[in-house]
Amino acid sequence: MLAPIAILSLIGALLSFTSATALTYKLAPNEKECFYTYVTKPGSKIAFYFAVQSGGSFDVDYAVYGPGKEVGKDKIILDGEKERQGDYVFTANDAGEYRFCFDNSVSTFSDKVVDFEIAVEDEPRASLPQKSGASPEQLSGVEETVLRLSGQISTLTRQQKYFRTRENRNFSTVRSTEKRIFNFSLMESGLMVGMACLQVFVVRMFFTGGRKGYV
Repeated sequence: MLAPIAILSLIGALLSFTSATALTYKLAPNEKECFYTYVTKPGSKIAFYFAVQSGGSFDVDYAVYGPGKEVGKDKIILDGEKERQGDYVFTANDAGEYRFCFDNSVSTFSDKVVDFEIAVEDEPRASLPQKSGASPEQLSGVEETVLRLSGQISTLTRQQKYFRTRENRNFSTVRSTEKRIFNFSLMESGLMVGMACLQVFVVRMFFTGGRKGYV
């Protein structure tokens, strides 16, 4: 059995080749904002996740640009219009700066709150720490267990983000429904008061007109 300190060192060595950034940003109407990450090794994996948490129809335009140019314009790797969320993994074939942009030009009045994560993972794994008395089979077994746990944690994290997004959208739908019901109730109350006033006015006009004819 490996000691707990050795296991923690092993986990750190296995996960040290991954760098990630998770942010929440508020896009103003007609605003375009870009975020950057730098890849040092060609062939690295880049994971890109985003979800619109609130605002308007929960949609936003996005684009991912890579280093270099294509026919005089920026090299587009991924793009989409009026997307609510996305989860992508692609290979960075070139080293350099990658740009992740969100565009809220589709909205004239509504702010958009976007939750996103950018993770860069190098292909080669870090060397495993050696411990006296530990066989390669033990290290390999612990390595596979750690990698499996890491994958399961990543899956749980993505599921939590998905449920959080669904919760925010459902709350927004509930608030919108409550607002519509309140407005409809006000309109209904106004119509009832208006009909009552109209009925009183008609009755008064009827008796006033009848009294004049009798005289």
